[in-house]
Amino acid sequence: MDGGTAIPLPTDKILARIGDGIGWLTFNQPEKRNAISLSMWEGVTAAARAFAADGSVRVVVMHGAGGKAFASGADISEFETSRNSAAAEDEYRRIGSVARAALQDMDKPIIAMVQGYCVGGGCATALQADLRIATPDSRFGIPAARLGVAYATESLARLVALVGPAVAKDIMFTGRLLTAAEAQAAGLINQVVEADAIEATVAGIAGRIAANAPLTIRHARAAIDMLAAASAPRDDARLDAMYRACFDSEDFREGRTAFMAKRPPVFRGV
Repeated sequence: MDGGTAIPLPTDKILARIGDGIGWLTFNQPEKRNAISLSMWEGVTAAARAFAADGSVRVVVMHGAGGKAFASGADISEFETSRNSAAAEDEYRRIGSVARAALQDMDKPIIAMVQGYCVGGGCATALQADLRIATPDSRFGIPAARLGVAYATESLARLVALVGPAVAKDIMFTGRLLTAAEAQAAGLINQVVEADAIEATVAGIAGRIAANAPLTIRHARAAIDMLAAASAPRDDARLDAMYRACFDSEDFREGRTAFMAKRPPVFRGV
């Protein structure tokens, strides 16, 4: 993950850089297992907006520094000041919601590369990814019931869409940690990869996505997300516009030409 162009952010607890069509977002508080503070949520927002504005970015990879945790939830040291009442919680949730919306509004695929603990708000963040690749020692859980807090409905909706209501209730009611093998069997993660190979594996997947047609991926991502959210209204007009844009695009012409010439296509997202 060396090289690329660094993006200046309001906190050094979030790192962002761009290279080879991939945006890399790093939770950088390893001394606290990458627990997410308010300033880190603001850093995520800034990074996501920078990725969204950069046409060279085709896919984003989120991961945690240090190799011990993706993110271990909220930074509990801030609870006494930032989450000590319903009003304070409203503001905390607003800042976190802005960050999650910025990730979603990038309109680009997201991969979560998970090593170690992926817990609470960290798990909610990983759930926002389109693909989740983890190491065998990774652990997943939502300990809200052990803290007396409620988990955001939007995050619960993503959890249920992935694992179903029965497994979601197990996770939420018990507050237990799932092993990587359990998480994969439940559909929470896509793949388990040994620690010494995960960076190369994720970079390879991201590279393949970055080389494909952005408009096609954009349509597929939006359509699949709408189809998975069975209880939400489906915006068929938006999907149809995105569908038609693929067939009217220069990328479609390039794909046909490259196929006939038996060469790799070069897509530009237009």
